[in-house]
Amino acid sequence: MSTIKLKNIKVYAFHGCLLEEGQIGSEYLVNLTVIADLSAAAATDDLDDTVDYVHLNKIVKEEMDVRSKLLEHVGQRIIDRIFTEISLVSEASVNVAKVNPPIGGDVASVSVTMHAKR
Repeated sequence: MSTIKLKNIKVYAFHGCLLEEGQIGSEYLVNLTVIADLSAAAATDDLDDTVDYVHLNKIVKEEMDVRSKLLEHVGQRIIDRIFTEISLVSEASVNVAKVNPPIGGDVASVSVTMHAKR
């Protein structure tokens, strides 16, 4: 098994329980790791035999565009789409971090990590 990682995907989105978060939005950083058998791709050098990270990035951006109250919800949606659309992936982990969250303190970010196996 092999690992593909997408690190610090920057997204501006509108997640959160507060009304203001849905109107103003915030910066997010998403980190994604998928596990898959990439031995065929290593042998063939063919994009069709691997997990296309462009496709993974597209899933992350599209799911981040759909408003959720909770980071857990958007993280699980990302994983669900990956499993639905990319059969080669056997395991996925996604970390969604809200940068400068409105929690009444000087906090760089809050994040949630979701992990699932097929």
